[in-house]
Amino acid sequence: MNFSSRNKFFLLSFTSLFLLAGGALFFLSAGTKKQHDKTSEVHQPVLVIHGGAGNIKKGNYSKEQIARYEASLERVLNSGYRLLQKGVAAVDVVEVCVSLLENDSLFNAGKGAVLTAEGKAELDASIMDGKTRNAGAVASISSIKNPVQLARKVMDSSVHVFLIGAGAEVFAAEQGLEKVPNDYFITHRMKTKYQESKQNDPRGTVGAVALDKKGNLAAATSTGGMWGKRFGRAGDVPVIGAGTYADNRSCGVSCTGWGEFFIRNSVAFQVHARMFFGKQNLNLALLETLEEVKSLGGDGGVIAIDKDGNYSLQYNTSGMFRGAIGKDGKIEVKIWE
Repeated sequence: MNFSSRNKFFLLSFTSLFLLAGGALFFLSAGTKKQHDKTSEVHQPVLVIHGGAGNIKKGNYSKEQIARYEASLERVLNSGYRLLQKGVAAVDVVEVCVSLLENDSLFNAGKGAVLTAEGKAELDASIMDGKTRNAGAVASISSIKNPVQLARKVMDSSVHVFLIGAGAEVFAAEQGLEKVPNDYFITHRMKTKYQESKQNDPRGTVGAVALDKKGNLAAATSTGGMWGKRFGRAGDVPVIGAGTYADNRSCGVSCTGWGEFFIRNSVAFQVHARMFFGKQNLNLALLETLEEVKSLGGDGGVIAIDKDGNYSLQYNTSGMFRGAIGKDGKIEVKIWE
């Protein structure tokens, strides 16, 4: 091969390599752009809440009482949904929604909570971020105004997941959370019921689940627990996987009901497992999980949103205070079927 031929050969080879490299860069760039487009996809926000499930019989409520419950649920839904529309993260929204429900004496969480055998209020709460699967929980809280906010601090500002009683309250003081006397939680209605020894109050736990614009899920739950509870009892609410669970790969879940049975069935995690491992759809996962609870003698309700924005609100009691705003932006509030 002479000098001129060698030059032509090297020139052609170099050109071919340049074209191949350029093609590879093009496909890599296209793939990266496609991945970027996927991660920046805007989702339609979804929000579901509950105010407890239990012995909520229609005949026990006047039209005025029903209107108050419905108005409260609508107010919380609208407040949370406005935040989601602005791009606020799901984990922040569920914290806000549950805080609002804790401040409403209609429900058994925060102000208006049921009383222990000693006539005190002891509160539990939990929160979980589906993006990171970080979680925080507190139990036997007696002087922190919003236990769900303390659960959030445990998640974000400590190396722990679950704090209980006096230690949790010391941590709350370090975090600067608002402290109130235990009497703040005790309404006249609850004090009267305690004095009359009526232990059949039907109100229940509160909770919220949200899907934000970035496709992240989160769930939070809060409760005053079981009427007349003793021995520092805690139910499912502060137990991650029993009363609360969130995972972007499947769903976000908040539970309400007879806590002992929800713990034994790992209800919130079971919904996730049925979907993630068993490939069930959201509605079926909720229904079959509640059947498991019923088979052991328990009852209650579950609200959840899946990663695609589908939601389901299921219960096996006489009623459940609940509400939702789906992908279509329409509000739904119900107590009974």
